[in-house]
Amino acid sequence: MKRARYLLILPSVGLLAALVWGVVIEPASLRIERYEIVAPRWPAACDGLRITVLSDLHVGSPFNGPTKLGRIIDLAQGTDPDLVLLAGDFVIRAVLGGRFTAPEETATHLRRLTAPLGVWAVLGNHDWWFDAPRVRRALESVGIPVLEDAAVPVTSGGCEFWLVGISDFWEGRHDVNKALAQVPVSASILAFTHNPDVFPDMPARVSLTIAGHTHGGQVYIPFVGRPKVPSRYGERYAIGHVVEQGRHLFVSPGLGTSIIPVRFLVPPEISVVTIRAPGVP
Repeated sequence: MKRARYLLILPSVGLLAALVWGVVIEPASLRIERYEIVAPRWPAACDGLRITVLSDLHVGSPFNGPTKLGRIIDLAQGTDPDLVLLAGDFVIRAVLGGRFTAPEETATHLRRLTAPLGVWAVLGNHDWWFDAPRVRRALESVGIPVLEDAAVPVTSGGCEFWLVGISDFWEGRHDVNKALAQVPVSASILAFTHNPDVFPDMPARVSLTIAGHTHGGQVYIPFVGRPKVPSRYGERYAIGHVVEQGRHLFVSPGLGTSIIPVRFLVPPEISVVTIRAPGVP
């Protein structure tokens, strides 16, 4: 009888432990993950370029307020980035257990970010749902340019490439042709956007596209997968390095939560991507 009772209790204990982990422990955690991607058409002079990606900050989501944002910025600066990309969703309006944080307050913290090749941003769907012009003004008021379907040349010594920002797939115009129109045909291109669903529209001349939005599904169940990914492609662009027809995409799992305040086996992450040029030892 005792053994049978234990067998009945164990699943409940396991479920409770998983709930505590997913609702309290993992969302409050923070890690730095490093990736190395050999990108086609990336110039040898830019080999080893280090990009720190902060996506889906959702400042104000549970365990993810301004205090944690300060910690995120400290750790991001410690990665010694050449370039910092902020891949959208700076705000969160309503999430269970959270507190709304104005974009102006978030921007005040983000102004501490520095990198030799700059700190650049795009807007995400939550920024648009809240007030995209206001979020943009807040970022640009602290010196962080927002690239919405726009491109800028970036140069450092012999390293030259174009940085292209694509507007959000759901709420922005995401006009890839407009963004690339000003880029010379022979130029090397690094693109970033919020939602990776735009990736099928990216031409082969883009060396690497960086995105966020999916949160890696927020929940990963071993042997099952990610039950819910906010993408028309399901798990196809959920997380990490994706290669399709010679084109490269990197999707950061991001830092905050939305809709439901849970992360399970998809911890908040500062993603550090080093781009390598083909054929460079």
